Amino acid sequence: MTVKSTISRNDAAGSAGHRMTAAQQRIHQAALRVFAEKDPTLVDVKELAVAAKVARGTIYNNLDSIESLFSKTAGRLCVEMNERVEHATESEADPAVRLASGLRYYLRRAHEEPDWARFIVRHALTSSSLSELWNGPPMRDLQAGVAQKRFQLRPAQVTVYLTCLAGAVLGGIVLVLDGHGTWEEVGSDVAEVTLRGLGLPTAEARRVAVRKLAPLPLAV
Repeated sequence: MTVKSTISRNDAAGSAGHRMTAAQQRIHQAALRVFAEKDPTLVDVKELAVAAKVARGTIYNNLDSIESLFSKTAGRLCVEMNERVEHATESEADPAVRLASGLRYYLRRAHEEPDWARFIVRHALTSSSLSELWNGPPMRDLQAGVAQKRFQLRPAQVTVYLTCLAGAVLGGIVLVLDGHGTWEEVGSDVAEVTLRGLGLPTAEARRVAVRKLAPLPLAV
């Protein structure tokens, strides 16, 4: 699993920050659905056009290559989710609460947007573009918790623990998608286990993990 950033925020924002045309929005949403089921190397323009319900010429006019579309789709997904989590947790001073809330938002969104969830599960372990999901708020909250001695983790262990955290989130998403638990149940359990691994007492970890969760803000 790659957790080192390999795309700059500006590059990702370039694919996420500009206002898309209606055709580009349809292509992006179709790409998310198609790539959730297939590797980019197995997708062709005809299939993408059918999924987006646009002419193949529209695809060619808005696309450099299938590979670049995958990279832009992943970059857009990362920037958008990171910004929404940051907005939702920015007023919270405790890094433990921020981290737990952020993890639970992934599970909540997996329930609400299955295509988004399947895209992440399929590609997060192999796509360097998706590393920004973990290098955003999760990394910053871990580092803040270590610096404040809120978490019992050596600074050199942050990257290793981030990998464990990413695996727990992906596993939780699979449980939600497969109907083995609600997003509330799985999200709170993933958050609780994560916090206990960071040294929080069991009762406190549970209390933080089941706090009322505000709605995830909409993308700006």
